[in-house]
Amino acid sequence: MKEAANTLVRILIAKSVAETLLVGVIAVLFFLEAFPPFFHGWGEATPRSIAGWVVNDAAPWDRVEVQIFIDETFMGNSLADRSRPDVVAAGWARDQWHGFEFPSPAVEPGEHEARVYAVHAGIEGTKRTLQLIGDPIRFRRNADGTLVDLNSRMIR
Repeated sequence: MKEAANTLVRILIAKSVAETLLVGVIAVLFFLEAFPPFFHGWGEATPRSIAGWVVNDAAPWDRVEVQIFIDETFMGNSLADRSRPDVVAAGWARDQWHGFEFPSPAVEPGEHEARVYAVHAGIEGTKRTLQLIGDPIRFRRNADGTLVDLNSRMIR
């Protein structure tokens, strides 16, 4: 009887370990699908725009859809398909067509924060997630409409 109880305990422990491993694998796969680590890029404020670049390492020839939020408000979307030869020269991309540019945003003069996100479509396009590209872009809009980048930035 004692031997049967010990066998049962071992089987239950093995079952628990197997279930834990299965749940862990499913969680990692879900995370990688929902929040892919494939995008990298950078953005900055120029005098007349918020501009930058983004590359999808999983599909380096594809153009990435990007969205911009300023002070947590959606301001627009675009396709990162502008020429950025500096990105190729730095070794971040295989071709130069990964740049984006959003015209000077219609915000009040003063300090603001822009966040640019890469849009990732899930399996069969049924869900879309956003991944922040680079760091938030702190900028000031002057009374004449020009933008001043408040972060020291360079291609990374």
